[in-house]
Amino acid sequence: MNLKGKVALVTGSSQGIGQGIVLRLAQAGANVVINYRSHPEGAEETLAKVEAFGGKCHMAHCPQSHGYTLKADLGSVDEVRQLIAESIQHFGKLDILVNNAGIEKHAPFWEVQESDYDMVMNVNLKGVFFATQSFVQHLITTKRTGKIINISSVHEELPFPNFTAYCISKSGMKMLTRNLAIELGDLGITINNVAPGAIETPINTKLLNDPAKLGALLQNIPLGRLGKPQDVASLVAFLASSDADYITGSTFFVDGGLLWNYQEQ
Repeated sequence: MNLKGKVALVTGSSQGIGQGIVLRLAQAGANVVINYRSHPEGAEETLAKVEAFGGKCHMAHCPQSHGYTLKADLGSVDEVRQLIAESIQHFGKLDILVNNAGIEKHAPFWEVQESDYDMVMNVNLKGVFFATQSFVQHLITTKRTGKIINISSVHEELPFPNFTAYCISKSGMKMLTRNLAIELGDLGITINNVAPGAIETPINTKLLNDPAKLGALLQNIPLGRLGKPQDVASLVAFLASSDADYITGSTFFVDGGLLWNYQEQ
């Protein structure tokens, strides 16, 4: 897949799945905006890896990527709009938006605090809504097509006790994707969800260090292992490419078969 000449913004890309997506898109030749909220060191590490691709490129046809880091809180609509505007200002355009930033809060339903509910919904759904809106406005203004890829979760379908707000946000993302696939189709803009299952990322550090819980989870995954960020990133790169021009409004599960085999322990 060749994304040379394309510009991609990946929200929440200083670590984990977001970082993996940035590196995969850069490897395919895209210029990338690396967004972070509270991990500037991770953003700089990601940027260094993007720039290293150019250093390893010794052939004339090998695409060279460039990166740019931007701080923004995806829970703030003003900061979301500024993030889109600054990304466009730096590279001159945006072609690909990957809505990856997301958070979760653990609590029994009857103990959930309003502030935690608002935080989850603002980042996971409201921020996605208005980042996508600003991106679409840019494409309409410049009369171009584009790609929107949302990083959802198996929990857009699968119940997850004690994470109700998170599940609501991902289910809302599913309907956002389906609706916009229809609304944006005439504009040549595609939108799809990638829904990871259990992936080896910093957010799962406690799980990885708990043999009992990890073993129980692996029994629910037919492929017998956790996913890696590159498992998600490879699918995102495909959806961002011209090879996926006729795909829109769909969710693609990257979960080793977990969704259809899961049993709550």
